[in-house]
Amino acid sequence: MAAINTGNIAKLLMPGLNAVWGSDYTEHPQEWGDLFETDTSEKAYEEDQLMPGLGLAPIKTQGAPTAYDTTSQGYTSRYTHVAYGLGFVVTQEAIRDNLYKSKALSGTKALAFSFRQTKENVAANVYNRAFNSAYTFGDTSALCVSTHSTITGNQSNVLSASADLSEASLEDMCVNIMNATNERGLKISLMPKGLVIPTALAFEAARILKSQGQNDTANNAINALRSMGMFADGPKVNHYLTDTDAWFVRTNAPNGLKYFSRDVAEFAQDAEFDTSNLKFKGYERYSFGATDWRGLFGSPGA
Repeated sequence: MAAINTGNIAKLLMPGLNAVWGSDYTEHPQEWGDLFETDTSEKAYEEDQLMPGLGLAPIKTQGAPTAYDTTSQGYTSRYTHVAYGLGFVVTQEAIRDNLYKSKALSGTKALAFSFRQTKENVAANVYNRAFNSAYTFGDTSALCVSTHSTITGNQSNVLSASADLSEASLEDMCVNIMNATNERGLKISLMPKGLVIPTALAFEAARILKSQGQNDTANNAINALRSMGMFADGPKVNHYLTDTDAWFVRTNAPNGLKYFSRDVAEFAQDAEFDTSNLKFKGYERYSFGATDWRGLFGSPGA
């Protein structure tokens, strides 16, 4: 186990330094909260069970018996909580001989930053892998595909033809969302909730959603997305999305994308008796995932 010793911080043992830098950058505000609904857990894992409803009521002719439908459980979505841990060790000499204690070796601050960055990356990876068949969810398919298997046949949460973000493609996505059905093919009140984009699409998204008139055209037409109150909070720019073309629309599905907190982040320090080294560590356990794929519609770009 490597320790931070006087050799690692030789410059901090001598007078004359003007600044110690590298770990004091301003970080982005929390972003994963825009991607998931939050819940807590007291178990090793959580499961959500699909229970399809009933179909349409058929015509009952006079004197004929009532038709009876049935239902049975569908797929199960499991959230298995993952533990994350990180720490560092500093020798007693490195601590005692450091001349810039107020500016350096603020390791606990850096440790907390690492944990926040880890969570942002873990959360964003659910989106980054949304079109990747190697990462599947409860229905054994990727999160965003055109072949989600249901009782009434395949359903889709992607555009019929992948497209870059534009006013037209975003409108098409919203139409798909509003035409969504449940497992039995019955219409549901699914509505767009938030546009999630990488930094590369921030300016394009702002033009699409904030323009008074139709974007990038000389037509004297209203901006229908803005007029209808779609995405009133503006786009949600996420700095941890890795595909510069991919974009997503979260919906109001009640059991869509979820985050479970099993153990909140905790930090501790202690001294080793034999070496007098100081040890610092952090620990957190949680899970990110998806229950109902209708919670997210997306396009990987053209």
